[in-house]
Amino acid sequence: MTGTRLCSRRHLDTDRRADLAAAHAVFGCLLRELALPHGDATATDGEARLRLRHLDVTLRCAVTRRSPLGAHRYAGPVQRQVGEQRWEDLDPIQLADLVAAELTARTGQVNEEFLDQVRASRDAVARLLAERPAQDPTPTGEAAVDSYVDSEQSLVFGHPHHPAPKWRSGDPETWRCYAPELRTAFQLHWLAVPDELVADAGPVDPLLAALDPPRPPAGHRVLPVHPWQLSLVPPPAPLRRLGAAGVPVRPTASVRTLYSPAADLFVKTSLHVRITNCLRKNARYELTGAVALTGLLSRIPLPPGVALLTEPAYRTVDGPGADEAYGSILRTGLRPHLRSGETPVLAAALAAAPLTPPEPVAWWRAYVRLLVPAVLRSWLAHGVVHEAHLQNVVVLLDQGRRPVRMLLRDLEGVKLDTERWTVWPDGVPPQVGYGPQAARRRVVYCLFVNHLAGICGALADGLAGVEPQLWREVRAVVAAVAADLGDPPELRGLLRGEPLTAKANLLVRWRRDADRAAPFVPVPNPFGGAR
Repeated sequence: MTGTRLCSRRHLDTDRRADLAAAHAVFGCLLRELALPHGDATATDGEARLRLRHLDVTLRCAVTRRSPLGAHRYAGPVQRQVGEQRWEDLDPIQLADLVAAELTARTGQVNEEFLDQVRASRDAVARLLAERPAQDPTPTGEAAVDSYVDSEQSLVFGHPHHPAPKWRSGDPETWRCYAPELRTAFQLHWLAVPDELVADAGPVDPLLAALDPPRPPAGHRVLPVHPWQLSLVPPPAPLRRLGAAGVPVRPTASVRTLYSPAADLFVKTSLHVRITNCLRKNARYELTGAVALTGLLSRIPLPPGVALLTEPAYRTVDGPGADEAYGSILRTGLRPHLRSGETPVLAAALAAAPLTPPEPVAWWRAYVRLLVPAVLRSWLAHGVVHEAHLQNVVVLLDQGRRPVRMLLRDLEGVKLDTERWTVWPDGVPPQVGYGPQAARRRVVYCLFVNHLAGICGALADGLAGVEPQLWREVRAVVAAVAADLGDPPELRGLLRGEPLTAKANLLVRWRRDADRAAPFVPVPNPFGGAR
C-alpha cells in the first residue's frame, strides 16, 4: 500500500510540474510577444499581470524573479480574473484556449493545430519527467565527456519562450527511443549508395571510418542515417539498407544531431520531424554551405579562448527527394579543444537551473568577456553572423567550474552580412546571406535576449538582486568593443538604450510560417540609458 501511495504521489508531482512548465511557457510568450509591446503587461516583485485586449481578460502569475527584459521566473498556476476580487486557476490547455481565441481575434487566422501542440508538449514533459533515468545507463567512464553528454540530454523542459517546446511530430512511442532527455544511446543506420548517386565534399570517408561503418558492396559508398528517418522516409530502390552498425551515438539537445563519444564526431542528420517550428531536414545549400563556411571561417580570426566546431564534410544522395531526406553533415568533436581538468557543458544546461558560483559577478565577467567580443567582432569587423544562442555554444569550465573558453557550433545558423560582403565569397550559397537588418536582429536576439538573459537569469535565481549589476557588466564589455571598433552605429544604439529584439515563437507557431519568416518583437533594453 505504501508503494502505491508513493507511486501515486510521484505521478501527481510529475503531472503538476508538467502543467506548470507548460502554463509558464505560454504565459511568458504572451507577455513577451503580445502584452509588453502593446503596453498590456505589468510586473511587480511578486506577480506579473497581462491583459488579452480582444477578449478583455486579465491573467496573472506569481513571479519569483523579475527580469528587466520581461523574462521573469514564474511560480504557481496562471490565473484568470473572474471578478473584482476573485481569480481562478487555469490549466495549460485552458490557457492555450484563451490564447487561441485572442490570436484569432488579433490576426483573423485560425490554427486548429495549436491546442493539440501545446497539449502534446505538456504530455511529453510529463512523460520525460516520469521516465528519465536517474543516471546515464551507458556512460563512457571519461568524466569530461560524460558530463558533456549529460548537459546535452538534460533539457527536459526545453525552450522557456516557446508555447510548445517539447512538441514533436510523430508517435511518442516512436520518438521516445531517440529522445535525448531519456538518456538514450543507439547505433546509426547505414545505407549503401551507388557511386553515381553520391554527392559529397570534404574528407568524408576518413571521418566516417571512426564510426566503424559496415563495408558497402562494390560500387557503393556508405551513408549514415538517423534510424528514425528510415521509418519516416523509406529509401528508394537504388539505395541498399545495411542496417544498424558502428559505435554508439548519443542524441544531443537538437534531437537530430548525434554525438559519438568513441569517434569524437557529430553527425547532423536529416530528420523529417517537426521539432518546435521546423522540419529538421538538411537542404542541399545547407550541406554545401557548411563545408564552404568551414573553409571561409578558418581564415577569419576569433579572439583567444573562443573556437569553432567545424563542419568539413557532408554526404547525401544526388537525386530528387532523397537529397534532403538523407543528407548528413560531419562536425568535428570536442577533445582537441579540451585541456586537463576541463569540463565541456552546453550553455543551455547552465541556464536551465540556478547557478551558484562562489563569486557570481567575477564568473559572469569572465563569461561575458569570452562570448560578447567574439560575436560582435565577427559581425561588425568581418560580416559573420554567429547564431550564438544557448544551444549553439559549448562552455569549457575549469576545475573550479569557472568559464575559461567557449566553442561556437552549427554552421547552418551562421550567415554573412551582405552589406559587409560586397564581393561574395566563392562557393558560399546565396541563401547564407543576410541583409543588415536581419543580421542585427539575429545577433541581438541570439546573443543578448536568448543567451545572456538566460545565463544572467540563472545567476539571479541563485543570488537574488544581482541581475542589474550583471547587465552593467555586459554594458561595459559592449562599450569596450564599440570603442575598439570605432563606435559603430549598431552598438551606439544599443548603448543608448534602444530596445532589443526577440524572436516571436508564439506568433510564428500560430501563423504556421517557416522559421526564417519568424517575426521579431521589441523587448526592454537592460543596459540602462535613454529609452
